[in-house]
Amino acid sequence: MNLSKEDTELYYKLMWSLQYYIKLQGGHLKEISTLEEYANLPSEKKFKVRNMLWDNPKLIDAYLQENPEGFSSAELEIIRKWKAFVKGSFYILRHLKKYSIFIGNNDKVYAVVGLLSPLEDVIPSYALPRMVDAILLPFKGLIIYDGMFNTYNISIGGGIRAGLNHTYTVAKLKERIIATLEPELAGYQTAAPKRSKDLLPKLDEVVAKMSTLKGETPLQNAAISLVRASLELAILTAQEPEDFSKLQPAHHKLRRASTRLNNLLEIEEYE
Repeated sequence: MNLSKEDTELYYKLMWSLQYYIKLQGGHLKEISTLEEYANLPSEKKFKVRNMLWDNPKLIDAYLQENPEGFSSAELEIIRKWKAFVKGSFYILRHLKKYSIFIGNNDKVYAVVGLLSPLEDVIPSYALPRMVDAILLPFKGLIIYDGMFNTYNISIGGGIRAGLNHTYTVAKLKERIIATLEPELAGYQTAAPKRSKDLLPKLDEVVAKMSTLKGETPLQNAAISLVRASLELAILTAQEPEDFSKLQPAHHKLRRASTRLNNLLEIEEYE
């Protein structure tokens, strides 16, 4: 997912104005004398100004006070919220339909959208996971990046990859994926998927069909017992997903059924 063309244009209008102001304060790029010239510079020539901004976020307050471009109060509010930026090294784990998954310090997981193009066009899925230095910003309830990356061309081993996938899975199940950097919206916005309301009735239908099913051999009965134990656990996760006092016994029952089936399969294999 990425911002609309209109929102992307608004973002860059505000960002280039802010960075041009920083350029003037820091005396950088003295050969550039207009905002239009600065906006048209390639990204690599803007890095020094960009870094000066995020190293000195108090400059945002000075810009807001001067408002050199005469922006509206709504536009200034967007810039003011950028003071809640998150700076650091992140692993981009995967691209989903609505956002890309960034994993930062302390195993924090962020849902980040692209600017004019989806992030998948910037760093393709086949190159993930990829470690980057990035600035995450709030923008109209979403999280974006500031348009610039420092990437690390390092190989991500299987251990790190597994750890990242585990971190993402935990954040997803616990609904801890950070989808906004605006505190006033945090209670109303989540990147976690909604639970299906139709799941429980469908599971009940399957249980009813399985209740009278009997196998003709011990191996078949063990397989059927494993299915029943799986269904029991699935129903509990739909009814009371937070009640681990009930989930744990069902999980142990499932493991016992799995062990019994595995033992019978080993016996069959060696006979």
